[in-house]
Amino acid sequence: MKSRATLHSLLFVPRLKGAEENMEQITGRIHLIETFGTVDGPGIRFVVFTQGCPLRCLYCHNRDSWDPKGGKEMTVDEIIEELKGYIEFIKHSGGGITVTGGEPTLQIGFVTELFKRCKALGVHTALDTSGFVDIERVRELLQYTDLVLMDIKQGIESKHKALTGVSSEKIKAFALYLSEKGIPVWIRYVLVPGYTDGEDDLAAAAAFIGQLRNVEEIDVLPYHSMGEYKWEEIEEEYALRGVESPDKEQVERAKEILSGRS
Repeated sequence: MKSRATLHSLLFVPRLKGAEENMEQITGRIHLIETFGTVDGPGIRFVVFTQGCPLRCLYCHNRDSWDPKGGKEMTVDEIIEELKGYIEFIKHSGGGITVTGGEPTLQIGFVTELFKRCKALGVHTALDTSGFVDIERVRELLQYTDLVLMDIKQGIESKHKALTGVSSEKIKAFALYLSEKGIPVWIRYVLVPGYTDGEDDLAAAAAFIGQLRNVEEIDVLPYHSMGEYKWEEIEEEYALRGVESPDKEQVERAKEILSGRS
């Protein structure tokens, strides 16, 4: 694989379109929008995929979302107007908006303003994040966040860094902060044979999750290689070529361990 970019080169700072315009015109870079999502929080979700990510997960199925300069520039107003076209379906289903990525906390000002506007409309907000962020940067955003969908990539530090390219220190600090503040969390754990499915991997992740007092759900996601073609399109090596998806029994066993039922 190509060498990793520095975190500083990945940070995207939202900007005003003009000094005379207000915060409603903050822009963000958007990878894509899914208008009827059903797996990224409760109910029907309006899912905004932001562009840019500081992690380099070996199994990433959105490899084309890493570049913070990719995607399409959109204003908060533009997204709100599109959201309004589906708002009755969203509210009737008990759904809301989910901002994911990439890594949405790289565009903190944009996401904060978007969530403020959504809360003013009575729309439930969910942040889907790796948690790789300094806590002081997200304090305001979390005031407008109803739910956090958070990935636990690996419970063992050395394996976490090998799998994602970053330390788990910030991620664990973020998770503990959410627990302290009582912000509801759904944990996601991608089960990758040979990388995250060992008894020691699962035990370490379970031990950390057990410290959290705000976890409402634990979802074990079976690894798949459907995003492999995106790596090929940009002529980068896909390190997990040939790795098979885990079966249902393996997924259920992992969920039992992570949930503390085993």
